Amino acid sequence: MAHNLNFNQKNNDYSFFSVKERAWHGLGKIVERYPTSAEAIRYAGLDYLVEKRPLFTYDTDNHYGDTDPIIPEIRVPNYFATVRTDTEDVLGVVGKDYEIVQNVNAFEFFDAIVDGGDGILYETAGALGQGERIFITAKLPDYIRVGKDDLIEQYLFLTTSHNGFGSITAAFTPVRVVCNNTLNAALSSHSNAVKIRHTSSANDRIKQAHTLMGISSSISSELNGLLNYWAQVRITDAELKKLIQIAMAPNKEVLQNLQAGEQSELSASYTNIVDKVCEYALSSPTQQMGTTAGTVFGAYNSVTGYFQNVRNYKNEEAKFKSIIEGTAKMRGQNAFNLCRDFAVHGADALRFN
Repeated sequence: MAHNLNFNQKNNDYSFFSVKERAWHGLGKIVERYPTSAEAIRYAGLDYLVEKRPLFTYDTDNHYGDTDPIIPEIRVPNYFATVRTDTEDVLGVVGKDYEIVQNVNAFEFFDAIVDGGDGILYETAGALGQGERIFITAKLPDYIRVGKDDLIEQYLFLTTSHNGFGSITAAFTPVRVVCNNTLNAALSSHSNAVKIRHTSSANDRIKQAHTLMGISSSISSELNGLLNYWAQVRITDAELKKLIQIAMAPNKEVLQNLQAGEQSELSASYTNIVDKVCEYALSSPTQQMGTTAGTVFGAYNSVTGYFQNVRNYKNEEAKFKSIIEGTAKMRGQNAFNLCRDFAVHGADALRFN
């Protein structure tokens, strides 16, 4: 199953919901209006509990002879299985200090952002595998306007697992409405994401995660001012290509070859990607907007737009992971840092080192 969405055999449906737009192979529930927390949990099939249960092994050395059918159980110390109670599926193996964060607690993070959840718009939610990993995206009430027509909506994304792998991760993710570019912006005075370990304080920290992330009116104001400034800073086509080359470089060796002018040492795959990003930057209709064409804001959108609108992925889940926590996010962060420095230092910021 390439999409890896959880299929609940009890209700014969996939554990996923989306507002108005179907995603991931056309599976899951589509709703026409933004749901409440309680509705979102139900629509996404996340209304199940997870328990920690003791682990046992068996004494296979039968001291009682072949006539005794009973094999004694031996408790495995300090380790537990996480079990989904509605299906009895084992989701993972965890240690004694692992704290389960129930799905309903994950939604408390969003409801704490705006008083009582008023104004939070749940866009998507779902479960992967047997339900060992869940994800939620929600739109904040306000948006950022860059120039006259370019609107950037503000999203929150949260993912957590019940299998012992990975932390609870919450991220601030603005999305450009016009071409659906995920920005993954990291401001110098804020973190765009927070990771919470599954320990005894996990649930309390979830309730305060918005404070830890700096998700407030100040981050919106700062990002608004930054992107509007970028929209006023001009960048030439030659500087744009150099920025793209640096942002898309997969390692220091590529940067060293660029510095030395050794174009023959660059892989065909890398040069092809750079050409595609440049083509998108200079020819895509959404890149020719007044706030985008020939500006640092447009340079940044060219990299994020390539991963959203041009690059081919194995499937929708691969695209989702790349944008949220993989290559697309890292290259987007590179582009963000380069644009931030270029807006201050100009071409001196574009050095192959």
